[in-house]
Amino acid sequence: MGIKVEYNPDLALRNISEFKAGRRKKEECIPEPLKKGLVYNFLKKEQRLYWLYGEIPLLETKGSQRMSFPIASIVILEATHVLINKEVWTKGKYKVIEVFKDKQAHFNGFAKI
Repeated sequence: MGIKVEYNPDLALRNISEFKAGRRKKEECIPEPLKKGLVYNFLKKEQRLYWLYGEIPLLETKGSQRMSFPIASIVILEATHVLINKEVWTKGKYKVIEVFKDKQAHFNGFAKI
């Protein structure tokens, strides 16, 4: 029997409208407004691993691996696996380094352009 772990090269969160409609927790969504320099909490279902040694993209997800272009460059400050109602979740904190206002490519793999 193995342990299911997903490696994520980015942080993909839902639109804040999901929280406002009561379908998601606040930490599962992109804060509004998203501000450079601030630290935010995140929450993702299942056990996930994130790169902690540099900037990664923050994306908006609609589910089923449908992702937006990067909307910000962030640094994951901490990530912890926890049980919530007998389900595995990953929670943590991230700091916003830069907020993008365009749809340009800002990353090439892990390298920020």
